[in-house]
Amino acid sequence: MKQTMKTLVGSRWTWMMLCVVMAWNAVTVSAAPPAPPSDIQVKDYPLDDGTAVKVIFKRSPDDTGAEETNFTGYSIRTSSEVNGFFKEALEVKKAADATEAAEVVDARVTGLKEGEPVFVRVYAVGADDETSTPIQTAESITPVMAWFDFHQIRLLILVIVICSAVILFIELARRGYPMTVRKVAGLEAIDEAVGRATEMGKKNLFIPGVQDINDIQTVAGINILARISRTVADFDSEIEVPTCRSLVMTAASETIEGAFLAAGRPDAFDPKSIYYVTDEQFGYVAYVTGWMVREKPAACFYFGAFFAESLILAETGNSVGAIQIAGTAQPSQLPFFVAACDYTLIGEEMFAASAYLSGAPEELGSLKGQDMGKVVAAACILFGCFLAFISPDLMKLIFEETAL
Repeated sequence: MKQTMKTLVGSRWTWMMLCVVMAWNAVTVSAAPPAPPSDIQVKDYPLDDGTAVKVIFKRSPDDTGAEETNFTGYSIRTSSEVNGFFKEALEVKKAADATEAAEVVDARVTGLKEGEPVFVRVYAVGADDETSTPIQTAESITPVMAWFDFHQIRLLILVIVICSAVILFIELARRGYPMTVRKVAGLEAIDEAVGRATEMGKKNLFIPGVQDINDIQTVAGINILARISRTVADFDSEIEVPTCRSLVMTAASETIEGAFLAAGRPDAFDPKSIYYVTDEQFGYVAYVTGWMVREKPAACFYFGAFFAESLILAETGNSVGAIQIAGTAQPSQLPFFVAACDYTLIGEEMFAASAYLSGAPEELGSLKGQDMGKVVAAACILFGCFLAFISPDLMKLIFEETAL
């Protein structure tokens, strides 16, 4: 009997302790949510692209700046309808100290659609992600695009610096100030390649890439073709230009004819040597490589936009013993040209070729001004890296809050 009583008493104490633990957990889980913020104001953000609004509100009474607190921050949510679904647009951290806690929150909410009305809600968020009663704008606000986006002022400054440098160096070049450009081996070798073809009594082959005339690489290639054609005319040699775009054929024909006319040998120009083959990439390559094997040109020039056909062309030219000069701005094709050709113009060397070959003051000054712009851009990048290394907060202050 006594043993039974002890068992009952032990069971009662167990149940009582279990109830106390469950009650404590219930009290903990059902802790009161943080107090809401107040006095919300929403305004269109000035001098932007129409995708942001400014949200101003007073902090929650629980946001005291103390470290030990269950309060974590604020959740700003937006919706296009007053009673629609509000999606979180921005999280704002709690105040770091009492001084900051005395200030209002001034937040910039981005990612909105220009000209679309938006409603804003702000929640105070607790440590367990419990949220307060929201405060919401009574009326919608419509972001409007300004005439000038102040947050892009850094780009405006960079454009002004580069344009000013270009204009300055063009003016200096016109006044006779020497503009030195480093030697580009591939361009210096044009005379050697054409001379070799002339001595061997064989043709020169020029491939302007596989893109149309609207591609800047094709335009750069046509500019180089003008110099090659002039050299061909001076050396009394021949040039073959098969193309895979009709407009490129027309541009190449006009360029070569002009070069022969400038050399004083218009009668030596053969319009049948510039012709259209096909728009099909590998059909064009099959024709060109077949022609190379049959005719065995002494010099091959590849200037323009190239893709998978680059290695096929370069290896075929190498197999027939031609001296080869290539240039492209396609990074993935440069290794093939470097491996199979005698000279290769890499990236911007091809774009700078026109100024290099012509020596015109306007082109040399423009080239020098662009180089100065690159120096300024590189200096800005290095300064930004150094600033981010020594003080990330200062970096944020300069480049975000001041819109630089």
